[in-house]
Amino acid sequence: MEFEEANDDEWHNHKVGVTLHEHLKDSEDGRHGGGSEEGGPGAQENLGKDLAGHGLADNNQYGILLQEELAESEWLYCLREGTKWSMRRPKFLWTGNLRMHRVSPYRVVPDSIPKPDYAVTGFPASEVEADENWKKGYVPVKTKREIEGMREACRVAREVLDTATSMVKEGVTTDELDRVVHDTAIELGAYPSPLNYYNFPKSVCTSVNEVVCHGIPDRRELQDGDLVNLDVTCYYKGFHGDLNETHCVGKVSDRHKKLIKTAHDCMMKAIAMVKPGTRFRDLGVPITRHAKAEGFSVVRDYCGHGIGDLFHCAPTIPHYEKNKTPGTMQAGMTFTIEPMINEGGKHCVTWPDGWTATTRDGKMSAQFEHTLLCTESGCEILTARTDRSTPLWWERE
Repeated sequence: MEFEEANDDEWHNHKVGVTLHEHLKDSEDGRHGGGSEEGGPGAQENLGKDLAGHGLADNNQYGILLQEELAESEWLYCLREGTKWSMRRPKFLWTGNLRMHRVSPYRVVPDSIPKPDYAVTGFPASEVEADENWKKGYVPVKTKREIEGMREACRVAREVLDTATSMVKEGVTTDELDRVVHDTAIELGAYPSPLNYYNFPKSVCTSVNEVVCHGIPDRRELQDGDLVNLDVTCYYKGFHGDLNETHCVGKVSDRHKKLIKTAHDCMMKAIAMVKPGTRFRDLGVPITRHAKAEGFSVVRDYCGHGIGDLFHCAPTIPHYEKNKTPGTMQAGMTFTIEPMINEGGKHCVTWPDGWTATTRDGKMSAQFEHTLLCTESGCEILTARTDRSTPLWWERE
């Protein structure tokens, strides 16, 4: 892989480079290199020995359990879905004005906070085990106890999102928003679900401007005219609650305001269809038709999903019409609706970090999401806004 700032042979093993200050310095000047330059195989070998000396041969586990605060200049670029790290930004055909920025170290979650199975390993084994049911189209129906657990988790997630969105303003970094999400979740007794999910390195997804979804919080400051989406999920007492919103930073153009409002309205039009007997595939119809009527397009690469004790499970919820997803809604099912609406074309590309999805044409994107419960009479929005929620742009005017 080519790098923008210099040729780079240095690959820091997963999370070791962002947690070991002294090892990082040593690898740079060759003291751990065994004759190799800039943290070559010799450096990795010595790091591995040190891991074993701590009784933690798994680098991923080591990175989470042993944290150090690094200076901003020592933050690293995330690559390959968080399994590799580098001192230098890779070359890439960026589609818009955004660029990858350095990412701060993993934030610590206290032992007292109940965690999902992937919190240490980075691998959601329970979801993988449930994949067979997902493939068969089986959608779990929640018990009364499980429904109440979902309500609590969604209430917590809503409070976390509202706290973070209240901090959105020009000059704030998305890393600072991640810190707010992380700390607030822990204060409420919850685990920030994105953290270490398939090695995702942060506690929230922050998607700015042309980023469609899964943006990694970093050192970039929000600027006047930006759009920023915060996607919060919290794991609380055994259940996940998931929601997201797109907010304006400073003065945003009328067209981009329209894009945000359209994304919100697309979601609400689909939510209005939720009731027993509705086919999941039909949710994409009002979303697609409204987006097209407003001059925008619907992303097809990412979908809504079932949610409960698992972060992602059946059903799959495509947001575009004429899809073939199976299944019919029943009372007691919980799932998300989260359409991503693009200013230009529907196609996406993924950055070298393996997570950040951006529009292929570099134009803006906006998204909203709620976690929903299908009831006997219709729908309950488990992550509904409250009078304490940060006003959306049209609620301010």
